[in-house]
Amino acid sequence: MRDPRHDILFEPLRIGPVTAKNRFYQVPHCTGMGWRRPNALAAMRGVKAEGGWGVVNTEYCSVHPTSDNAAFPNATLWDDDDVRANAAMVDAVHAHGALAGVELWLAGGMVTNLSTRLPALGLRNRPQTDNNELNQGQSRKIDKSDIRDIRKWHRDAALRAVQAGFDIVYVYATHGYLLSEFLDADTNTRTDEYGGSLENRVRLIRELIEDTREAVAGRAAVATRFTVDLTTPESYDAFGLLADLPDLWDLTVGNYDIEMGHSRFVKEGALVADVARAKTMTSKPVVAVGRFTSPDTMAQVIRSGGQDMIGAARPSIADPFMPNKIDAGASDDIRECIGCNICYASDSQHVPTRCTQNPTMGEEWRLGWHPEHIPTDPEPASVLVVGAGPAGLEAARVLGLRGHSVMLAEATRDLGGRVTREAKLPGLSEWARVCDWRVGQIAKLDNVTVYRESPMNALDVLDLGVDHVLVATGARWTTDGIGRHSAVGFDEADHAMLLSAETVLNGDETPAGHIVIYDDDHYYLGPVIALELVKRGNRVTLVTPQGRACAFGELTQEQAQTIAALLEAGVTLQTNQAVNVVQQGFATLTCVFSGQETQLTCDAVLPLTRRMPVTDLYETLLAHPDAQRLGSITRIGDAEAPSIIAAAVYSGHRAAMDLGKPVDLAARYGKREHPRVG
Repeated sequence: MRDPRHDILFEPLRIGPVTAKNRFYQVPHCTGMGWRRPNALAAMRGVKAEGGWGVVNTEYCSVHPTSDNAAFPNATLWDDDDVRANAAMVDAVHAHGALAGVELWLAGGMVTNLSTRLPALGLRNRPQTDNNELNQGQSRKIDKSDIRDIRKWHRDAALRAVQAGFDIVYVYATHGYLLSEFLDADTNTRTDEYGGSLENRVRLIRELIEDTREAVAGRAAVATRFTVDLTTPESYDAFGLLADLPDLWDLTVGNYDIEMGHSRFVKEGALVADVARAKTMTSKPVVAVGRFTSPDTMAQVIRSGGQDMIGAARPSIADPFMPNKIDAGASDDIRECIGCNICYASDSQHVPTRCTQNPTMGEEWRLGWHPEHIPTDPEPASVLVVGAGPAGLEAARVLGLRGHSVMLAEATRDLGGRVTREAKLPGLSEWARVCDWRVGQIAKLDNVTVYRESPMNALDVLDLGVDHVLVATGARWTTDGIGRHSAVGFDEADHAMLLSAETVLNGDETPAGHIVIYDDDHYYLGPVIALELVKRGNRVTLVTPQGRACAFGELTQEQAQTIAALLEAGVTLQTNQAVNVVQQGFATLTCVFSGQETQLTCDAVLPLTRRMPVTDLYETLLAHPDAQRLGSITRIGDAEAPSIIAAAVYSGHRAAMDLGKPVDLAARYGKREHPRVG
């Protein structure tokens, strides 16, 4: 039964000519699917609607080939084929009583049109303004005739949106794209009616809102995505000039590191104050994100009048069924987002969205996976899962839901493996949700028994007489220096100088003095360990062969904040350097370009270069003469191939879904969407 405190979240809301059934609003967010994978996109968005979201939007949707962001697979509404493709998503959303929205997108100077090879149309002659990309070429400064074309293209796309069945059509005026260029007094140097005064700088947005309203003709609501920010008073002046024009405002702030903030740096509800001020200036409904995961917080935000709908991207990925769970009074079943931004990184890598918490995300069409409905196995078996890290916990949970009799054996007292250890490090506390949610779900399953402090050897396993064994024994960081930048490891190494990352992860005592972290991993762990060592009183230098620390963090929107945190903590950064010699009292650094060597005095070197799977049990079982009594012996997670936590969770889920079945890897995991030929 729903908690009465949350009733406000389920009140319908009128948005122009349409009505949302509740206050849960999946804002436009990237998926890595777009026009390339329309079936996958429709299936994924359909699951969101099934899970109770009142509104489900596309990702940014290009109105014309002059807004081409290849190789990112965004949505498009260029022609009739796009109408049909988008209609598939709309139908999937409508099937569950939700409204479908489309975010029409004018790229401006943020792109270089690598696919269409047309000149990008920007406000000025300038290289690509997306400083995360280094594509060559400049945008062409638009003139009055271009503005007329842009208005026509946007209107045509709005007409196609209505033809596809969308209920909400956006004017997208933020995130640095074309309309943002017009708003910015620094970039808008025009001297005509589209430049100069603030009223002139908002003119094109006003015209597009009016054009879109005329095009949809009451068949859909008109929304506008816009920036307001307490640090930029003029943003509210601009908002005030447009305040009652659209049917809905989708508001954000000017700093994307806040809007899309990593959980290490940004917590729930970070946009509330900025959005609430704008809410007082309009009579129209307002929605905004904030990585909301707590129903109490969501209800309070609505009740306070700060916004009318709870916007979500990442939380809707982690748990597409969050609204239904809140409605059923099952808030403890919510699979809470941990804010790791692997979802965001996936799109940046041009692949379908992945999620650490939700391994079914992106696999709804390809594999037929569902976040809540796990099919039971017609032939249940007995299964032993050895290791209760992220892979083992997920495997045990899914196996239990499939009806198998499951024993989960963990060698230590604590469940969660690497997740539990890493969550104790600076900024990573929310990552414990990966373990906590699974432990809570397993506790509800009578057919899954957890055995703590139960190390297993091959004879122990064979004596149990189970049908299948999943080995989830994890991996350990090595100190040999073998990694991305060295196939052979350190040229010379005094082992007394080498400090294992496992020492820090286990919470054990570490040496005093100056510690050098050799980070050839390039993700969060090196910087986080550096901050932990600073807390312990060490002087720390982080050495990396990359040009910047936390190089992979550029994809997860945490690199800049990570570097700032390291510098603030007094960590010295040595970039474009490899460590090739570790001797008593010093490490020798080698420039990755010139080969020039320098010596760095230190008291210990902590290499983060590679992890070795812990496979003793797996190999012993395979070699045992009685192994044929087992139906299968399978390595999963880091014990198979060390990777990120999301990969371990996915591995556990996959093993549980495939258990006991012959699987043609090419047929099952090679399924693709092929373009129409001819």
